[in-house]
Amino acid sequence: MIHLKLLASALAGTVVYVTVSVFAGQNGINSYKQLEKQKREISRQTSLIQNINDELILEKNALSNDRDVIAAYARKMDYVKEGETLVKITGLKPFEHTLYDTGSVLKRSEISYIPDDVCKILGVIFFFMTMALFLFIDFSNGNNPFVKKQKVNVVKGIPIYGGKQI
Repeated sequence: MIHLKLLASALAGTVVYVTVSVFAGQNGINSYKQLEKQKREISRQTSLIQNINDELILEKNALSNDRDVIAAYARKMDYVKEGETLVKITGLKPFEHTLYDTGSVLKRSEISYIPDDVCKILGVIFFFMTMALFLFIDFSNGNNPFVKKQKVNVVKGIPIYGGKQI
């Protein structure tokens, strides 16, 4: 009977270890959800940076190929063509360099999980707790599982009283 209680306690400890590992362990469901959240954030940041890159490529192509765009930028920087006259009006702000949004720095956050050693310790603790519970129940019922019960010799055959046993 003690063997069955040991096996049941071991099963309970193993179930606790596996359950904690699956839900809160390093490769568990909680870690997976945290990684998925980081993946979505990285994808969002990547698409924003890709949009910025596309805009800069268009602007570069316009500056290298379109004379009107080049002339507009030159006028912003107070350059003039031959034959043009530059008139400066006081009170207007001078040319300011365009600041391009380069995206924001995205740092990887640490994934929180319960280490495997802690999961194993929880399983072992639960094993000892269930074994202690089984022993407590046995002792409270007046049974001592560590003392072997003596076998009662059973006489086989049909008892005949007052005569010889066969």
